[in-house]
Amino acid sequence: MAQEKSVNIHRPCRDDRPLWDVMFAVYGYPALLIAHRLKVFSLLEQGARTLPDICKVLHIKRRPAEAILTTATALGFLSLQDKHYGLTALAEDYLLESSPSYFGFFWDMMIDNSQVFSYSSLERAVLTDLPQAYGGGDIYKSHEEQAELARKFTRGMHSISMTLAAAWPDTMDLSRYRMMLDIGGGSGAHSIGAALKLPGLKGIVLDLEPICEVAQEFIIQYGLRNRITTHVSDMWSDPFPEADLHFYSNIYHDWPREKCEFLTAKSFESLASGGRLVVHDVLYNDEKTGPFAPAAYSMLMMGWTEGESYSGLELSAMLRDAGFHDIGVYPAFGYYSVVAGIKP
Repeated sequence: MAQEKSVNIHRPCRDDRPLWDVMFAVYGYPALLIAHRLKVFSLLEQGARTLPDICKVLHIKRRPAEAILTTATALGFLSLQDKHYGLTALAEDYLLESSPSYFGFFWDMMIDNSQVFSYSSLERAVLTDLPQAYGGGDIYKSHEEQAELARKFTRGMHSISMTLAAAWPDTMDLSRYRMMLDIGGGSGAHSIGAALKLPGLKGIVLDLEPICEVAQEFIIQYGLRNRITTHVSDMWSDPFPEADLHFYSNIYHDWPREKCEFLTAKSFESLASGGRLVVHDVLYNDEKTGPFAPAAYSMLMMGWTEGESYSGLELSAMLRDAGFHDIGVYPAFGYYSVVAGIKP
């Protein structure tokens, strides 16, 4: 009779929570999107409610209602006191449509394009190195050809941009500048934010025609028609209008390195001496070992564009190679930072 071998089981050096966290993120975070689509947050804007009351209004049963409400509570968007769910300050800032920093339009865009962040779609993007949004291909070409897609995308991006626009102008002294060119400026949120912070600054939002139409709506909404204009143009082939401050937000991560270098050089050639270039984005650390947010952003770009996240060191090198001096990297708001340089 063969003797059985004894096997020792060693306790791992770390617990397995990071592996569970991957699975829990896949199932847990969509609860926030579902709660948003069910209008849980707008319902609670009217006042705190009990679980049975929420079930009745939303026409869903206790088990699913409690799952999404507990997730929202655990993530800090809801509170639970005396069996009543209510909004936290975080939800009031970002999940109520009445708030200027409302994030919900961006979540709507995620939901409407949920196939892009499915496992199969992202795996296909990784294996083919091709974006998967709108059935694959160039999303900006799609926006150029399908105006309504462009308008929806622009409003979705506006949803996240106004909050960021209230912060980045404080990262450096911009008082000397008189005209900001917001390249690929979308809804004009960043021009609006800069103009509200800097009374001596005017702005030009440069983008495709249907996107400029949306920008004009927001410019009027903020009462800035006399200070901000739109300029329908192709940033790759058309000359830049005259300005002494060039600004790119969420642009560089949409494109491969050689195209970012092209835009950097084009801005350098267009700016006069003393002109400043500002790149606003989510950045890797210099070692590119993290943080998680820009790594996840690169995966998001796998689904949508041909771009990727960059480090502050990489963007600084692009500016230096183009000829910019006095280059600095500055934290802005949340996950965002700015990289800026001056033309000598």
